[in-house]
Amino acid sequence: MAEGAAHNTLATDGASRVLMIVGRAAGGIGAHAASLVRGLTAEGWQVVVATAPVTAARFDLGSHVEVVWPGLRPVAAWRALRRLRALASGAHIVHAQGHRAGLVALAMTAGSGRGTPPVVISWHNAILGSGILRRLRTLLERVQVRRADLVTGASQDLVDRAKSLGARRAELAEVAAPAAGRASLDRVSARAQLADELGIDPDGDWLLTVSRIAPQKNLDVLLSAARLAQDRPGGASERGVVWLVVGDGRDDLLASLRAMVAADATPVRFVGARSDVPTWMAAADLFVLPSAWEARALVVQEALAAGLPIVASAVGGLPELVGDAGELVPVGDPDELAEAVVGLLADPERRAVLAAAGKRRWAALPDEAAVLEEWTARYRSIV
Repeated sequence: MAEGAAHNTLATDGASRVLMIVGRAAGGIGAHAASLVRGLTAEGWQVVVATAPVTAARFDLGSHVEVVWPGLRPVAAWRALRRLRALASGAHIVHAQGHRAGLVALAMTAGSGRGTPPVVISWHNAILGSGILRRLRTLLERVQVRRADLVTGASQDLVDRAKSLGARRAELAEVAAPAAGRASLDRVSARAQLADELGIDPDGDWLLTVSRIAPQKNLDVLLSAARLAQDRPGGASERGVVWLVVGDGRDDLLASLRAMVAADATPVRFVGARSDVPTWMAAADLFVLPSAWEARALVVQEALAAGLPIVASAVGGLPELVGDAGELVPVGDPDELAEAVVGLLADPERRAVLAAAGKRRWAALPDEAAVLEEWTARYRSIV
């Protein structure tokens, strides 16, 4: 959106209109968008969500969902952008969730002239990679932040990056903390049920990872750490440790990871996507997340709420989120990850301190109502 262009004025009768663009989302972005749509609609805003088919199928994005997303074929992409322009014509705000959605928002509003709604782009993750691809992505990020009326980041490092690339306005926008999930069973019952289902020792040490099966999640590092932990004094081989990975994703990557487990005979189990994550957290001893990057990961917030000590990568928004509720290790370092895990398993008093700190940190996180209030204030400030 060019500076000085006229915007539609927000309605004063509570019927202000938002076009929210959400790309192919499988996790936190989709959950955040669904939460925001739910809150805005309850307050009388008219929200239309334009999204990809997979996202529409996975998340409850309200009653006004348009399944439209530009593909790679030129004619189909042109038709999708034309439909998106029509949806934006009566909107007061266009809010893009994610980098790709931001590019789509700018493409659909390019050359629209006066009356074009302001564009908000929310970054939820960092773009990883190197070489030519990295330089191209940086160029596209620079275009986004310089044309958007507002850029928000889910963690401070994203905000700092947007500012460094020339954003006119960039702010931290925390994602609402999930409600504290209630496990259907207590710890003893949960462990007994899951141990029976998986055929594992109910009295062993259980390490839990909840994650998409995706390269960014560094699950190969997790497997290497599991192998190293077996050989540490007081480590996995002596304590009956099992590493449990909950989540689905890329089948080819999952097959590769399972081959690594078989080759090294490590005690790691991939159990697929589960709807009863609070029960798994109730049963676990530690939560482990070795990701290459995260903002304010919802699964980490769920672990805080469950009072589950955390071992995570010192990257992105994780240090500010985990704080004194866990141990942070360098990204991509399986030796340090194994050391942190083995050390905590051998120190129940330390785990109890971290668990209490986690519950305190979760209680201080913004809830859906607080995040909604912040977003409505942002919307009104740019129109």
